Amino acid sequence: MGSSSPLTRRKRDPTSVLSVFLVFLCFSASSNAQSTPVFACDVAGNSSLSAYGFCNSALKIEARVADLVGRLTLQEKIGFLVNKANGVTRLGIPTYEWWSEALHGVSYIGPGTHFSGQVPGATSFPQVILTAASFNVSLFQAIGKVVSTEARGMYNVGLAGLTYWSPNVNIFRDPRWGRGQETPGEDPLLSSKYASEYVKGLQETESSDANRLKVAACCKHYTAYDVDNWKGIERYTFNAVVNQQDMDDTYQPPFKSCVLDGNVASVMCSYNKVNGIPTCADPDLLSGVIRGEWKLNGYIVSDCDSVDVLYKNQHYTKTPEEAAAISINAGLDLNCGSFLGQHTEAAVNAGLVNVTAIDKAISNNFLTLMRLGFFDGDPKKQIYGGLGPKDVCTPSNQELAAEAARQGIVLLKNTGSLPLSPTTIKTLAVIGPNANVTKTMIGNYEGTPCKYTTPLQGLAATVSTTYLPGCSNVACAVADVDAATKLAAEAEATVLVIGADQSIEAESRDRIDLNLPGKQQDLVTQVAKAAKGPVLLVIMSGGGFDITFAKNDPKIAGILWVGYPGEAGGIAIADVIFGRYNPSGRLPMTWYPQSYVEKVPMTNMNMRPDTSNGYPGRTYRFYTGETVYAFGDGLSYTKFSHSLAKAPPRAVSLRLEENHVCRSSECQSLDALGPHCEKNTVGTAFEVHVKVRNGGDREGIHTVFLFTTPPAVHGSPRKHLLGFEKIRLGKMEEAVVKFEVDVCKDLSVVDEVGKRKIGLGQHLLHVGDLKHSLSIRI
Repeated sequence: MGSSSPLTRRKRDPTSVLSVFLVFLCFSASSNAQSTPVFACDVAGNSSLSAYGFCNSALKIEARVADLVGRLTLQEKIGFLVNKANGVTRLGIPTYEWWSEALHGVSYIGPGTHFSGQVPGATSFPQVILTAASFNVSLFQAIGKVVSTEARGMYNVGLAGLTYWSPNVNIFRDPRWGRGQETPGEDPLLSSKYASEYVKGLQETESSDANRLKVAACCKHYTAYDVDNWKGIERYTFNAVVNQQDMDDTYQPPFKSCVLDGNVASVMCSYNKVNGIPTCADPDLLSGVIRGEWKLNGYIVSDCDSVDVLYKNQHYTKTPEEAAAISINAGLDLNCGSFLGQHTEAAVNAGLVNVTAIDKAISNNFLTLMRLGFFDGDPKKQIYGGLGPKDVCTPSNQELAAEAARQGIVLLKNTGSLPLSPTTIKTLAVIGPNANVTKTMIGNYEGTPCKYTTPLQGLAATVSTTYLPGCSNVACAVADVDAATKLAAEAEATVLVIGADQSIEAESRDRIDLNLPGKQQDLVTQVAKAAKGPVLLVIMSGGGFDITFAKNDPKIAGILWVGYPGEAGGIAIADVIFGRYNPSGRLPMTWYPQSYVEKVPMTNMNMRPDTSNGYPGRTYRFYTGETVYAFGDGLSYTKFSHSLAKAPPRAVSLRLEENHVCRSSECQSLDALGPHCEKNTVGTAFEVHVKVRNGGDREGIHTVFLFTTPPAVHGSPRKHLLGFEKIRLGKMEEAVVKFEVDVCKDLSVVDEVGKRKIGLGQHLLHVGDLKHSLSIRI
């Protein structure tokens, strides 16, 4: 989302006096916020409203929307095309603010939500990249349910809206991207699963009407958006050149899953152009794909000021009226910003857009509000009317935030010193610029949390600690090496908490390199050299770093990546370090060496390698070079082993029609559509049963990954994820994990023109060290 548009430059620097002052003003203003929710059709307060069809909840939603649209003047209609939708007093419709955020908890970003004395904070879960590292789909949905419950509780006292522009499901394609922290990582399957499950958690109700919404989610930023500001190249003017294969194979799947599997109520188009066309003005991407192919049941919204951007920054149209018209005609329903409010009437008068297109847009917006119950009168008499401040920051919600952090934390290195014993460690040195941070832990698109537990506080609750920041901030222009080494030399163990914050990676801020900022590496190396006991490195960041030096340093006994772990980060970090929780997180993105970014421009959107120019490709699916840590890496304090309990077949034969072209000529692949792929056709599906055994001396949680390597046709991935399951096993316990594999869906690849094809020949299935070869033939 673009809360810092090129026009208003609303950049948030948490260290600035201005930001602190603005936060104070917002808090002061919101302290006096209304204590009743915003809603239409208050028949109890104005009985004349009962005569309006749109206020009659017994009618079908489509009829109610048509009734409402038919009562509006052109000017009133235009007022419903922008995020601050003007009320229509004569019809009992109040002003409604569409823009609220809930990326990992109810946020104060966006004018639709406020905190006050009544609700001073909301549960702040880990930043999405860490939650994704749990690979736990039930957790994704559970977090969404808590967030929507807290949002409804705040809405009922006038502090929040019903429409939330979350989640961010862009692919974390390049490690330098400042907003990778907001995403579920680099894998299309994981991102798709996260997208649909988090959306379900936000939206699904206990109502018998499946069309009703608890709150309305929004999947963003559509599409191929992952350059913010790199070496002067900004998202507002960037043209993402994307081939059809990468579009359908990598960039689109999470959005498709949002709509088809999650039934999301909204999709947000992005600032950037794709192949020369601004996404918010592209009829193929909006009307063609989202609404036409995927059948979105909801509204399409622009990123903030995107329509203004395509006119003023991208110079895509000559006049503002043309920009308004081209966006509405492409399928845009709602403009975050004021541009459509200012220029649509002139566009109608100029014959550039007709009223029917405007009616269609606002109908999609009203349909969403109808599904939310906004036009059903007093929400306190509806399904979620009993929710309120008592349901925000509950002990169980806060425990879920801690549990999400525990499940996401990734153990990258352990020479045997972890977990630390709280009974044998009498003094623990805690050093580093992120060792006692609060706001850093909650990343961006944050809200005021219920409370914070810093890493230092979490560790100090278990053992006696000594503390030194080592640097004044993460930029670490100067490191206090002398004091830090002295502290480490006197302690029985040392924990270094380093990494990044929003001054290093953020919206509108991409990184230039993958090195630890400033003098952090020197601080780590010198402390490790001087330390008396084991040294543990805790990295707090969204993106990965080239920490090859630490990986190879025998004095560094353990490395943990903790993302931005949310309000309870310190609890989770301490639980993992002291063995109260056995780590189970796995990296949702590749950690590359610095040499990778020195030769790969961030602006190259191609996923596949190109041997003609040495381009190495991107993500674990296509990149074959050296990594610091790989996608899926993560250690446990116990040892898991795999064996095949039920092996897949060695060969699958697809039955073709008599006149199929591949019967008479040699084919490398088959279409993944047709009679040979129809459901219940013999041979098109099979199961893989994997026996997992915990051979260690403690309980552990394990993620079982099923990968496939297809035949080398159509530039297929070197391997890609087919499925994953999370399993908890006691010591020496074993269990069977079952995967269902649909040959046409799961073993197909996207070809050069975006069509799914089944490669004929050898496919290799991988689970851990297990490999199974499978031949697909006709």
